[in-house]
Amino acid sequence: MTPPEHSTASHASGHPRANAAPDSATLPPDFPIRRGSPFAAPAQYAALRAHDPVARVTLPTRKEAWVVTRYDDVRELLCDPRVSADIRRPGFPALGEGEQEAGARFRPFIRTDAPEHTKYRRMLLPAFTVRRVRAMRSAVQARVDEILDGMLAAGGPVDLVSAYANAVSTSVICELLGIPREDLEFFRDVTRVSGSRNSTAEQVSAALGGLFGLLAQLVTERREEPRDDLISQLVTDHLATGNVTMEELLSTLGITINAGRETTTSMIALSTLLLLDRPELMEELRRDPSLTPAAVDELLRVLSVADSIPLRVAAEDIDLSGRTIPAGDGVIALLAGANHDPERFGEPERVDFHRTDNHHVAFGHGVHQCLGQHLARLELEIALATLIRRVPTLRLAGTRDDIAIKHDSATFGLEELRVTW
Repeated sequence: MTPPEHSTASHASGHPRANAAPDSATLPPDFPIRRGSPFAAPAQYAALRAHDPVARVTLPTRKEAWVVTRYDDVRELLCDPRVSADIRRPGFPALGEGEQEAGARFRPFIRTDAPEHTKYRRMLLPAFTVRRVRAMRSAVQARVDEILDGMLAAGGPVDLVSAYANAVSTSVICELLGIPREDLEFFRDVTRVSGSRNSTAEQVSAALGGLFGLLAQLVTERREEPRDDLISQLVTDHLATGNVTMEELLSTLGITINAGRETTTSMIALSTLLLLDRPELMEELRRDPSLTPAAVDELLRVLSVADSIPLRVAAEDIDLSGRTIPAGDGVIALLAGANHDPERFGEPERVDFHRTDNHHVAFGHGVHQCLGQHLARLELEIALATLIRRVPTLRLAGTRDDIAIKHDSATFGLEELRVTW
């Protein structure tokens, strides 16, 4: 392995660079790289794109892997059938010590390949179509208003992450699945452990075990008395028919909850912070709410909270931007790198709600593209528009230095955001 103090110019594989790389002071070999601003990709991504777009890095596990930062390369990589998402492969570029071991045990479908991945995706897809999501708008709006009513009645200051962002995202996914929403923080705690790069395999297993215990009880209840919810549908159409086992169903439900609520929670809170930081953007949306859908897509691009979630392994040698990624090596398609590529987005750091042709990759790309993206957009549109409309005096309670940022989580975001009005 390449020692941490070595420059990224040194490679165990011996494959040449496309261009000469900057020195080690500019491009640290260790990955992940922390953001200097919560509203932008790490500054080093720009140097990587320009000089070393397919770069060798050292992960926290001390494994080596490749990171890809250019928009065209990221899209090409995520569509390449020679790239595997199977977490059981030895070269899988896990970013946490316990991630690969727990993933190999519980087998979340986002960490599998076809035909296994295809089967689970088809099971879930009918619940997340554009038509089904549009039909949910009034119910989501009612739930957001209810949550905001409670927050305003309690009075400020409050933690917007817990009181609003997590409450909205967790309530919506729980309502869809048919899960009681009495303890919304339980689901956040599960994700906090299972999504942390500092968690051990034992800690991840314990957290997911608690979640699966709850889900197993609900599955048993739906077997006896089906309802009009997604768990009942999956039990009736897939568990009862033998298409999936109980363990496979629990894993599918677990990743649907974690993925469905964590990224949306992060986006609601981080978007709110950005709008508070740039009041002219907040005012633009207040004057013209019709801009909200375009604003959501721009915020998704700029913030790219799922930056390093697309973890892959090269199943064969893959040539990309003049480099060869050898078969068996791990590779990470950096979504924030792609979404801030100036070759694809003019002035990528600028937040522009009038940006046209905004084909970002915040939800990934290819066969693993997020199947819940339509629901995520709906939640973000309603949550942000409602907050802007109903709380015109919203402001930070404290200083920017008081804001707790999640740097060591699979999903970038805020641990806490204290606000008042």
